[in-house]
Amino acid sequence: MGLSINEVARISGVTSRTLRHYDAIGLLPPAYTADGGRRYYEQDDLLRLQRILLLRDLGLGLDAIADVLKGQDDQDAVEVLGRHRDWLAAEKARLGTLIRTVGNTMAHLTEGGEMDAEKIFEGFPENPYEDEARQRWGDKVVDDSYARLKSLSPEERDQAMNGWKDSVASLRAVRDEGLPVNDDRVQQVIRGHREWLELAWTPNRESYAGLADMYYDDERFRTNIGQGDDDLVAYLRDAMKVYAEANLD
Repeated sequence: MGLSINEVARISGVTSRTLRHYDAIGLLPPAYTADGGRRYYEQDDLLRLQRILLLRDLGLGLDAIADVLKGQDDQDAVEVLGRHRDWLAAEKARLGTLIRTVGNTMAHLTEGGEMDAEKIFEGFPENPYEDEARQRWGDKVVDDSYARLKSLSPEERDQAMNGWKDSVASLRAVRDEGLPVNDDRVQQVIRGHREWLELAWTPNRESYAGLADMYYDDERFRTNIGQGDDDLVAYLRDAMKVYAEANLD
């Protein structure tokens, strides 16, 4: 007997809505569908979901994940998982380097002396959006954003790290309840998103609505935000536009 879609959602942390979307696009069909349309999954399906989540955590979009899985379908499962393990080990090594970099910086600040300039940035990834942001909004906006982030208090830094994730989780919850985007509870979530955003940048009505469109229209943002749940990103876009019209100048 396979696991129901709700059981898979519970043990994997992937929402049932996302699992239905994965089925709809052919990424993860269930083993079988019972009377009433309820989906059931067996071990091979769970292993495929594990591979999907591993690839998603590596930053791949759903189209790229589908291409990778298609190329892996005829390969030995242990060999494929071995490559995923190697990718994860490489990321672990990068994070270890980053931890050492921060530790070395703390030591130099405590003890004094010069630190090798290249060592200061060892392990840090490049921001793939910085050049595009400078072209879109100008150097001053980007530089002011970095300066504002640098001046945050410890509490604000914690908010900056977790605010976006909390907003998406709260939005998914009210969306799954079926609340319209102009509902007070939905708009309260969007206000939290705006407050998180203002840690680095203060948008006006036009720029906040433009950001809403970019979240959905730009495949990179849509994939990163929704993780395959495009309806959630559309819901975010529409809720942001309602908020901008009612609350921003």
